[in-house]
Amino acid sequence: MQKKLLSLVCCATLSAMIFVGCASNEKDKTSEENNTKSVATEDVKKSLKDEKTIIVDARGNDVYSGWASEGASRGGHIPGATDFSADWLESKADNKDDYLADALENKKLKSYENVIVYDTNGEDASKVANYLSSNGINNVSTYDANEWIKDKSLELESYKNYDMYVPADVVKEIVDGKTPENFTDSKNIKIVDVRWGNDEESGYLEGHIPTAVHINTDDFETPKVYVNNIEEWRLNDDKSLLDLALKNGITSKDCVIVTSPEPLAACRYAVILKYLGVQDVRVMSGGFDVWNGKGYELEKESVKSKAEKDFGVDAPANPDMIDTIKETKKFLKKDDYTLVDNRTWDEYIGKESGYSYHKIKGRIEGAVYGYAGKTDSSSMDYYRNGNKTMRNGYEILSMWKDDCKIDLNNHLAFMCGSGWRAAETYWDAMVMGLDNTSLYSDGWIGWSNEGNPYVTGDPTK
Repeated sequence: MQKKLLSLVCCATLSAMIFVGCASNEKDKTSEENNTKSVATEDVKKSLKDEKTIIVDARGNDVYSGWASEGASRGGHIPGATDFSADWLESKADNKDDYLADALENKKLKSYENVIVYDTNGEDASKVANYLSSNGINNVSTYDANEWIKDKSLELESYKNYDMYVPADVVKEIVDGKTPENFTDSKNIKIVDVRWGNDEESGYLEGHIPTAVHINTDDFETPKVYVNNIEEWRLNDDKSLLDLALKNGITSKDCVIVTSPEPLAACRYAVILKYLGVQDVRVMSGGFDVWNGKGYELEKESVKSKAEKDFGVDAPANPDMIDTIKETKKFLKKDDYTLVDNRTWDEYIGKESGYSYHKIKGRIEGAVYGYAGKTDSSSMDYYRNGNKTMRNGYEILSMWKDDCKIDLNNHLAFMCGSGWRAAETYWDAMVMGLDNTSLYSDGWIGWSNEGNPYVTGDPTK
């Protein structure tokens, strides 16, 4: 466990899973605010067939992924559009500039002759256009996408399971008692706050999402001595995980929104709940960064739930979601299986263990490097935007397919040091519609502490 931690290429065989489709030529105008041209819908249609032009969505990432919010009557993005949210420019992250620079590079924006940036509020596109222009990108124009969105004959694309991440705006509606129409079939929506420590030491009492019940990560990864007199934070047994859910008032029939200041913790517990059999599990997008950025208030009183006795199904209802060490050894012998190692490069090649409390360095033989972060065992640079929202899913798929040489038709099992980083990667994969996937939960620490064979060194040399 993380102790106290806190292009645009898509595989053709997966396109049916990933995309959820819905299906006046004016003279160019010049915006006085940013000195960029404004284009019309017909221009955008033509640009979709122009390889020299890229279309950029400047709205929030949740709207791009599929949510009908921010005043839009339909969710999703214009087909082929990439994302560069104006929200990223407002991020309070210390390494914001690095994330923005990475986004410019990953999207190859400087390689296009024309860039069209769109929004629906008349502000975001101009902000992004100005930023792009100031970074040496020429021929940037803007587009008001309201006409496109209102015209149901024009297609929009969404991630298949975009609603597994819930926007902070929607969570705010729910805690205010205004559940969006058709949000869930569950009669009860329950919000939990996941982080290490009790109510006081975790920071829960300093501020949490209103109505959220606190879950201490030590209660699902209780520190124990497993082998060689070494204390570890492995995932607890199924009965303990079920008891924890019932103690906190969670049943299989509930809709549970998992929140945390840190998305790693939220995704870790969200996977556990789906594994047990909770039918509708969501993660609040962006952690507390987005919530706080919108100026929403946090609650500082402890919230207690009424314990439940009947979970509703035999747990775990989805046992194939989480793999054991024994199962992973067996799966590694299969041709249609890929173990994706979501750690830093230095961890992968055995230069460092990644953890102050773990000394063994190396990797499981056969595991493919799948990226995570650039700095330490808590970083997820390759899977996030600067405000901790999920990175563009098509770029993630392209990274796996082209950079990691992963066959996306294989069963993909994600692993890291102990299961936290891999849980977030696994969640992203499910959001994009990859359902032939799982989490190898005990990770490198469990594998190496039990004396299993491993390798070191750069496999590309």
